[in-house]
Amino acid sequence: MSTKVADHVLQRLREWGVEQVFGYPGDGINGLLAAWGRAEDRPRFVQSRHEEMSAFEAVGYAKFSGRIGVCAATSGPGAIHLLNGLYDAKLDHVPVLAIVGQTHRSAMGGSYQQEVDLHTLFKDVASDFVETVTVPEQLPNVLDRAIRTAYARRAPTAVIIPGDVQDLDYSAPTHEFKMVPSSLDRSTWTSFPSQEALERAAKVLNSGDKAAILIGQGAAGAQPEVEQIAELLGAGVAKALLGKDALSDELPYVTGAIGLLGTRPSYELMRDCDTLLTIGSSFPYTQFLPEFGKARGVQIDIDPHMVGMRYPYEVNLVGDAKATLDRLIPLLGKDRGREWYDTVCANVARWRGVMERRAELSADPINPEYVARTLDPLLPGNAIITSDSGSPANWYARHLTHRAGMRSSLSGTLATMGCGVPYAIGAKFAHPDRPAIALVGDGAMQMNGLTELITAAKYYHRWEDPRLVVGVWNNHDLNQVTWEMRAMEGAPSFLPSQEIPDVPYAAFARSLGLTGIRVEKPGDVEAGWRAGLEADRPAVIEFLTDPAVPPVPPHATWKQLEATAASVLKGDFDRTSMVRQGLKAKIQEFLPGHDRD
Repeated sequence: MSTKVADHVLQRLREWGVEQVFGYPGDGINGLLAAWGRAEDRPRFVQSRHEEMSAFEAVGYAKFSGRIGVCAATSGPGAIHLLNGLYDAKLDHVPVLAIVGQTHRSAMGGSYQQEVDLHTLFKDVASDFVETVTVPEQLPNVLDRAIRTAYARRAPTAVIIPGDVQDLDYSAPTHEFKMVPSSLDRSTWTSFPSQEALERAAKVLNSGDKAAILIGQGAAGAQPEVEQIAELLGAGVAKALLGKDALSDELPYVTGAIGLLGTRPSYELMRDCDTLLTIGSSFPYTQFLPEFGKARGVQIDIDPHMVGMRYPYEVNLVGDAKATLDRLIPLLGKDRGREWYDTVCANVARWRGVMERRAELSADPINPEYVARTLDPLLPGNAIITSDSGSPANWYARHLTHRAGMRSSLSGTLATMGCGVPYAIGAKFAHPDRPAIALVGDGAMQMNGLTELITAAKYYHRWEDPRLVVGVWNNHDLNQVTWEMRAMEGAPSFLPSQEIPDVPYAAFARSLGLTGIRVEKPGDVEAGWRAGLEADRPAVIEFLTDPAVPPVPPHATWKQLEATAASVLKGDFDRTSMVRQGLKAKIQEFLPGHDRD
């Protein structure tokens, strides 16, 4: 039997080490699906419920495996559905390859069914590489270059294969004019700045007494070096959300997340520092960085297109974080006082007390902060944690202590809803021997999570550790946007847009043969989490939480809280409880002891 183009696609993916492809069938990829049958499902075809979920699962797989994530979709609507997940990969700098079908070449340009101009569709999201295969000899170069580019640029790429091309007999490129041969090898490499640039950076960092370090996901491979330079500089370390698992939160000088979802110690660190070292982060919110001119800055990033942004850094070091820090550390002075370091550590310790008290405040029926706080000590040491966008991201950022050996992520830059559960599924295929925990609001669960429970039910028997625990904050409200309306627009909650139906999430999980637990009282929160973490299959733990508990920003002042309260008192449906909960939360920052409400 002759080898078809579709057969060679799967063979080439196997040669690149691809073990699974997340996809959804359609007639635009019938040739590939037939090839999968001939290849005995190698690489494994993982069937999602929607192409957007396929893309999210590929992103989650890539984030937690360090390997390329691959998704596949049919022509027209299937290709369109991939876009949100691919944009998530683009904005979070994740290597993902989309393999997409197209109508037959003979029909292109004829307004044929499901014919979409895929080059135009993908030219932004896959701007680093998008190409259509029109003849068999073109295939290896296009596919190899798409994979190599995805790795090198940390970006999504797209390969489009018309249906009739998939069924052509494969023939390799020959040694002729206008043939482009290809090769598989992708050797590792390391880059680092010049000695002159390193010396200039050291001079800036040596000039200060109050050093702050901001890390992102680009620092994940340099944990020992980040610890060493932090201790050498006597610095506090704040983390962008994508860098949450880049350094352990158990270190006394790690101030936690930065930004609107961040912590008070991170806000104070940036407010009071005189030098700033940013490592592997493009954190976008300038207002949470030191005031311009107040701190001298150095940035380290492997991407020359991403340096020099967000802050007026004096030195921009282009290079791998680990290799650059290895060369920078010996140039730094060692004689520094401990006053700044002690202040940072004291601020961190105090904040932990504040968050503990906030979590223990009474609410109706359950304080959403308490749900996350209770999970924290129960997390397995090898847990993989995903967070959806929305109010649970606040509690994920502030209450979960990332410990060495754990992994975690969320949609950091696109901040898209609906990624929490598919991320966790992708993580399970990357690490089938590790437990995954997805933290999801009821809005995101209704958007995508419920249907992807079907995917979890379909595949969990293949996972060595079957635990995929989905925690749902059920408050019948699109809560993050509700609070943004109150704080940013001075407007009360608009119920037609914000109120969502009460869905029996746990019961739906049980209908699929999964574990489902509904928690209605604070006293049952711990038992609910334990049941999910001890289950022999995926579990949904549904917590009835109070939408009136505010995600108070770390920089919020009494004056701002009063202004927010005044605006919602004009007509907010939940105005009394909202004001009460907001004041109760804020006052915890001023308590000298451990008194509760």
